[in-house]
Amino acid sequence: MRTSVNLGDWLARARLKLGEASEHPGLEAQALLAHALRRQRAWVLAHPEFQLADEQRIELDALLARLCAGEPLPYLTGEQEFFGLAFHVTPDVLIPRPETEQLVERALAYLKANPGRRKAVDVGTGSGCIAVSLAHHISDLHVLAADLSWRALRVAQANALRHAAAGRVHCLASDLLEALEGPFDLICANLPYIPSRALSGLPVGRYEPALALDGGEDGLRLIRRLLGQAAGRVAEGGLVLLEIEYRQGSEAARLARRAFPAARVTILQDLSGLDRICEISL
Repeated sequence: MRTSVNLGDWLARARLKLGEASEHPGLEAQALLAHALRRQRAWVLAHPEFQLADEQRIELDALLARLCAGEPLPYLTGEQEFFGLAFHVTPDVLIPRPETEQLVERALAYLKANPGRRKAVDVGTGSGCIAVSLAHHISDLHVLAADLSWRALRVAQANALRHAAAGRVHCLASDLLEALEGPFDLICANLPYIPSRALSGLPVGRYEPALALDGGEDGLRLIRRLLGQAAGRVAEGGLVLLEIEYRQGSEAARLARRAFPAARVTILQDLSGLDRICEISL
């Protein structure tokens, strides 16, 4: 005979099970409950006495076991917040990270300062978080959201629809810029930049798509290719923004200056003081 469980009891048990495996066990347990019950987190917290049905408890226990085993929370709930917007994510796309918000901030600053420049491309769009965020904040912007993965493009298209940007975010299959003519005023890219030899030892490599992570021997294989393609596809006065791995600043700058000898190349640091963005201003 099963003993009924209420939300408060389940949350307490989930926090205990997550223990040191999570930096925020309480928040993650609440997110699982909200997802499984199709409720807001505030409702979950306000109703600790709510009794879980057997099927709800079974679903929650299964989700908790997967979370304890290391599966990322966004893949379990299908949601991740980025730049103030909720994005649908699946294991076909990289989970959006806060670090990438800096790239969006720089892109928005450029677009706001240059109202006549409204042709942009997001290379390796994945979930579409960069392209959709830009279109959401710049109402007359048109963005090409390019990716090699058709499955990723379906996720990006769903997110464009979700945030009423489908008419201005155009998803298409392309190997970097190969299928695109340009010229573009703005090129943004958060490409795979983890060196192949390092990827196998990282937890991120267990669940997130290798296509979105593996940057080749030195982590710069795709960035190197993109710079070669971008040299003839950026309008005069345009901007290129590339997210990089924190140890790649010097080499990324060297590659950028070789591709764009007349441009101003700047390596920007994140809030932790680590190299994060290679900015190329033409």
